[in-house]
Amino acid sequence: MSNLLFDALFRAGAREALAIEAHERRFSYGDLRSETARIARTLADLGVAPGGRVLVQIEKSAAGLLLYLACVRAGAVIVPLNPAYTLAELAYFIADAEPALIVCDPARQDGVAAIAGAATIETLDRTGEGSLIERVRTATAEFQTVGRGAADLAAICYTSGTTGRSKGAMLSHRALTSNAETLTALWRFTANDRLIHALPIYHVHGLFVAVNIALMAGAAMIFQPRFDADAVIDAMPRATALMGVPTFYTRLLASPRLTRDCAQSMRVFISGSAALLASTHVQWAQRTGQAILERYGMTETGMNTSNPYDGPRVAGAVGQPLPGVDLRIAPEIDGETGEAVSAGQIGVVEVRGPNLFSGYWRAPDKTAQAFTADGWFKTGDLGYFDEDGYLRLVGRGSDLIITGGLNVYPAEVEDAIDAVAGVVESAVIGLPHADFGEAVTALVVAGTPGATEQAIRSALETRLAGFKRPRAILFVPELPRNAMGKVVKAALRRAHAKLYAETAADEPA
Repeated sequence: MSNLLFDALFRAGAREALAIEAHERRFSYGDLRSETARIARTLADLGVAPGGRVLVQIEKSAAGLLLYLACVRAGAVIVPLNPAYTLAELAYFIADAEPALIVCDPARQDGVAAIAGAATIETLDRTGEGSLIERVRTATAEFQTVGRGAADLAAICYTSGTTGRSKGAMLSHRALTSNAETLTALWRFTANDRLIHALPIYHVHGLFVAVNIALMAGAAMIFQPRFDADAVIDAMPRATALMGVPTFYTRLLASPRLTRDCAQSMRVFISGSAALLASTHVQWAQRTGQAILERYGMTETGMNTSNPYDGPRVAGAVGQPLPGVDLRIAPEIDGETGEAVSAGQIGVVEVRGPNLFSGYWRAPDKTAQAFTADGWFKTGDLGYFDEDGYLRLVGRGSDLIITGGLNVYPAEVEDAIDAVAGVVESAVIGLPHADFGEAVTALVVAGTPGATEQAIRSALETRLAGFKRPRAILFVPELPRNAMGKVVKAALRRAHAKLYAETAADEPA
């Protein structure tokens, strides 16, 4: 039996061709085959059976990427997590996913051991060293790839979603394979491409879009440990493509080194994970002579729409539905959606296609709530189709914040702030920010002088990952409420919409 995703990832790459150029070493496609066999053999020896979960919370490295590929090859289900999550946050994911194996940074091993339950723990650091690799070095390169079909799970990715605690979106071999194959063709990736990979690999964008597309095309990745504007510009003369979030492009624009000359070998710049400001789109075209290609997707669906490779890439629009993906705009009535609305009318974006996730891990009720009676996934995003058939997003039906391409659910941040002594209540909102797309912002009602900004920030350091912590904390005498007593966050967003525009001069470059 074939392994749908693994076979697709290694179909095009010539054995001797370069696959990954990392700081520590270069890997050919032949190297990837032999190394992933050793890692897959090690996973099996550690008790990871087909369908078993491998929870990974590590810094980005080439070894971490090989671990993902080995999980696919071994028929395991990878659960990638942001390394910024605290141990308190990690405990929830471990309890929910019940992994057979946890791979963490060596510095966190003792803390993880206290919450790991029955899971085995191995380590891997940012240099690609750790107990896991020590085991791999003595493993055989002989491994029979485990058969996996379309419906089998390849990954569980946790998303804040629209309500409550993070939910594990189950991503099948079919969902990941179909989406990457479509995008490889749509964005014209071939074995001649060299992709600058500066994204994290705990996120759908960096792992299942950038990596999967590059490998399916037989292309090479210039694998950078993190985004650094100078490093990206240094790589451009020998690269052809860059995938990034809006923050990448605003920071590159801030560099005087970004010119048409340095970008002349690049054929495509792709942006996603958060809304790209129209002004950034225009400035980029003026500086480089190229238009950014913006697309729209989410954890549960992969990519849904894209601006065209050939044709107008419209600022403020996220393009048209991908081939094979159906998308409709439906009105929301009492929490349920109805038939699609006419072009130009705003409604809830709904999606149907082979790219859809298989449901939320061990949460059948939440899965049922996420779909319409006729099988469409309700994204929670609000948008409309313009006269040219391009999708334009106008907001979200939920209060979900996307900052720098990462999801933040306000209730979690509010709970942490409200637990600080002297805080009466809080409201957390996302406000427009040129660098991050949205910035997490807290409005706080204080009951005692002890509820200071410093006290709140100190309390959040051990409770929340850095990307969830408010960029600004504003103290207000009271929060606006409607007749039912619910805080009107829309009013707060309107009142403070220009907060970061007004303070832009004070922002770091």
